[in-house]
Amino acid sequence: MKRHPFYDRLRGITQEVVATYGGSRDPGSHIDPEHRLPSRKAVVRILENLFAVLYPGFYGVQHLTQENVEYHVGALLDDIAAELYEQVVLACHFEADSGNGEGITGRAESAVERFLGRLPALRRLLTLDVEAAMDGDPAARSFAEIIFAYPGLEAITVQRIAHELWNLRVPLLPRIMTEVAHSVTGIDIHPGARVGESFFIDHGTGVVIGETAVIGKSVKIYQGVTLGALSFPKDERGRLVRDTKRHPTLGDNVVVYAGATILGGDTVVGEGAIIGGNTWVVESVAPGERVLYTRTSRAKQRMILERAYGFGDGI
Repeated sequence: MKRHPFYDRLRGITQEVVATYGGSRDPGSHIDPEHRLPSRKAVVRILENLFAVLYPGFYGVQHLTQENVEYHVGALLDDIAAELYEQVVLACHFEADSGNGEGITGRAESAVERFLGRLPALRRLLTLDVEAAMDGDPAARSFAEIIFAYPGLEAITVQRIAHELWNLRVPLLPRIMTEVAHSVTGIDIHPGARVGESFFIDHGTGVVIGETAVIGKSVKIYQGVTLGALSFPKDERGRLVRDTKRHPTLGDNVVVYAGATILGGDTVVGEGAIIGGNTWVVESVAPGERVLYTRTSRAKQRMILERAYGFGDGI
């Protein structure tokens, strides 16, 4: 160890830190060589290689030709398949720590094969997202600018990749992927959200889209928009009830302006509706309607706040 003023003190501090590891109720350590966790770095590499496949010439090797592109994509897919398979196996083993771990390799093989088979459709879907950005933003000068510089497209791309794995019931990896995108773009889209084609997020910072949100075709949202849960129901033991529809549904051709908050699993924003900036919507909106103010009375706002968050005064 390097000599420095703290050298003699570090052994004792090290022992004290290590003594905090591995308790029966310690959620912050995982020291178990028989059950390795997936690697965040490996997941990032997988995403980088997938971006090079989905946006050839923009990411990865840029001197592609019609003669070498097939070889290049094949080599990338070979790397993706091998590394993704390893990470899916690790994720499935982790999930099975307290259950039956049999059949994990077969499950992982099936999931990776099906995921790879979805890549052509996934790429066609992302092409529509790029075109939606060009059609929706007069500041866009080229498709290259959108692919290189628009955080919304980056977040959507990662979410669509993660959503495929989510649908294949691959544990842990989809959340790692979308949180990688969240940390880079400031856009938080849960991998479980169902997002229709030609989706455009303009600017993007602070956008939050929850797990059970459903978004139709040709939807456009701006920065600071939240598609969230109105409340978190609990069972008789006080535990959160999961796997319920908690987040709103947006119909086709909806526009949601900056800072709007739309909450609740029963809240449906109809086709072609426009939600104005800084509004708070907890009730369904008719198709084609324009919402330019908060869609609740002050008394109902107070009731909602008390039910969801435990406070309601001062609104």
